[in-house]
Amino acid sequence: MAKNPVQFQKGLGLYEFLEDYGSEEQCREALYRLRWPNGYVCPHCGNTTGCEIKERKVYQCHRCHHQTSLTAGTIFHGTKLPLRTWFLAIYLLTQRKKSTSALQLSRELGVKYDTAWRLKHKLMQVMLERVRQHGGAYRDGMMPILAENGRANVAVDLTTRSLSSRPLRRRRTAVR
Repeated sequence: MAKNPVQFQKGLGLYEFLEDYGSEEQCREALYRLRWPNGYVCPHCGNTTGCEIKERKVYQCHRCHHQTSLTAGTIFHGTKLPLRTWFLAIYLLTQRKKSTSALQLSRELGVKYDTAWRLKHKLMQVMLERVRQHGGAYRDGMMPILAENGRANVAVDLTTRSLSSRPLRRRRTAVR
């Protein structure tokens, strides 16, 4: 009997993950590439020229002077956790065959249980919305990371280190 090629596909190991996303700066660079693959675009006016205000960690449009942070409009918006903690949580939740408990996640990330529970449920909710939107499941290692404001949604394929960007349209259902 032949091996199932999906089951035995090469995954992204922890060492490779830490090489790519081990520092806060690496995570910020990855998020920048995910959010603006063709360079900065102002979410207010659509202008493509802007600058980074490094003291405040925001980007400012040259035309309308609108300021936006890298995490604005994403699941990372308003968080006090470092991006590397979020990225590590994404890795841990997507690389395991079975679900990870919030208690185990809190131990591995070094955060309180309540923080790990909220983080896990936020990530699981985003994954559920994406699966509902596309009518199927993700391949192993696929994880959506931008989703909250409906402007952009990006999926990271941690097994091949590739990025894909897709527009998000939330389905609104009537409450009965």
